[in-house]
Amino acid sequence: MSKRVAVILSGCGVHDGSEPHETTLTLLRLDQLGIGYRCFAPDIEQRQSINHLTDEPMPEEARNVLVESARLVRGEVASLETLDPGEYDGLVLPGGFGVARNLSDFAEAGSDMSVLPLLRDKVMPFFESGKPIGLMCIAPVLVPRLLGQAIPITVGQDAGAAGAISSMGGLHKSCSVEDVVIDREHRVITTPAFMLTDRISEAAKGIFKLVDKLVDMMD
Repeated sequence: MSKRVAVILSGCGVHDGSEPHETTLTLLRLDQLGIGYRCFAPDIEQRQSINHLTDEPMPEEARNVLVESARLVRGEVASLETLDPGEYDGLVLPGGFGVARNLSDFAEAGSDMSVLPLLRDKVMPFFESGKPIGLMCIAPVLVPRLLGQAIPITVGQDAGAAGAISSMGGLHKSCSVEDVVIDREHRVITTPAFMLTDRISEAAKGIFKLVDKLVDMMD
């Protein structure tokens, strides 16, 4: 049976959902490696919708995280409630500020953040069974609250996010955009992606490396 990876999304759009380039590059690399995947997203309302032309909030716009995630992946997404960790060999969480607005309240609470309980329920079985987990961009800020361990992770060189990670008991490591930080004991892989660049070609180097290392760990 071929290996399969679960990809958890948080909407569609860098400012209020999953980062589109990071998501696409993740799925591209999995496909290039012949790894099966399935995308999942929570069936909840977004905390906030952002106009991506102006970066301004749109309080009149009520959007659903699952519906918006479907926009990003051509409808090929299922409710996070249906994710059975036993059917997958690894897990990836792309970045985008939906991580901080929909999968957690990091955008408002900072180091006092809490994580969506359903996300914890679905991610912890991967962690507890030693299945590799990859997180990119802003998503590594979830690790101290989500996995509850002092696990080496990276958001690149962003002082604010790195400080929040440290305040939550996490262990931040500086990292270049084309590289990854790996905790082999806990089987967690992170890369800065668009926390460090505006160029898709540069982000792709670290994202591809993350996916490659994740697949290696699934063997």
